[in-house]
Amino acid sequence: MIKSNSLTVIALTLPLVFVANLSAAEMKCGADKCGSGAMAMHKSKKQVQSFVTHKRQMVTLPEVVQIRADGKKVRFADDINDGRPVVLNFIFTTCTAICPISSSTFMQLQKQLGKDENKVHLVSVSIDPEQDTPRVLREYARKYHARPGWDFYTGTADNSVAIQEAFNVYRGDKMSHDPVTFVRTAPGKTWLRIDGFTTANALLQDYHKQLAANN
Repeated sequence: MIKSNSLTVIALTLPLVFVANLSAAEMKCGADKCGSGAMAMHKSKKQVQSFVTHKRQMVTLPEVVQIRADGKKVRFADDINDGRPVVLNFIFTTCTAICPISSSTFMQLQKQLGKDENKVHLVSVSIDPEQDTPRVLREYARKYHARPGWDFYTGTADNSVAIQEAFNVYRGDKMSHDPVTFVRTAPGKTWLRIDGFTTANALLQDYHKQLAANN
C-alpha cells in the first residue's frame, strides 16, 4: 500500500515539475504562436545559460549617436551618464527566445524599484537596428508596460556593433546573442556583468548591494 501511494504521488507530481520548469518565454511563445524552431533554440539557450555568473567589467563607452524610442537623437554615452544608476541589456524586438525573458525581468524590476523607480535608468539597446525603428521600439515598450525611466535605443548597425563590442557581447549575429545584464551605480564606476537568466528579485538585490558597496 505504501509503495502504491508513493507511485501515485510520483505520477501526480511529474506534470507539476514539468510545468514549473517551463520558462516565462516558453509560455509567452506558446501564447504568441511562435514556431517550434524558436522554442527549440530557447531550450538550447536555457541549457547553456541555466546558471548565473557575476563579474566586474570596465567599459569604455563609444562616442556614437543613438536614437531613442521617442525619436530623439542622443549621444549614447552622455545619455546614460546623467548621474543615475544604470541597468542595461541588449534586445531585439523579433526575438522569441532570450529577449522576452530579459524584457519581462526589466518590467518586473521597474515595478519592484518602488520609490527608487525614477532614480534608476533602465536601458535596452537594440542589436537589430535596421528592423527596430523608434516606432517599433515604442510598440515593444508598450508591450512590456515600460514607464518613464526605461529607454530603448536604436541607430545604425555600425553604432550598435560598437556598443556591443564595448560591453563584450557582440557575437556576430543577433541569433547568437546571450542573456546578459549590466549594472552600474554611477558614471565612472565599473559595471557588474551578470551572465545568464537573472530574475527581477536577484537583480534588485544586486543593485542594492552595488549601492551599499559604492562600487
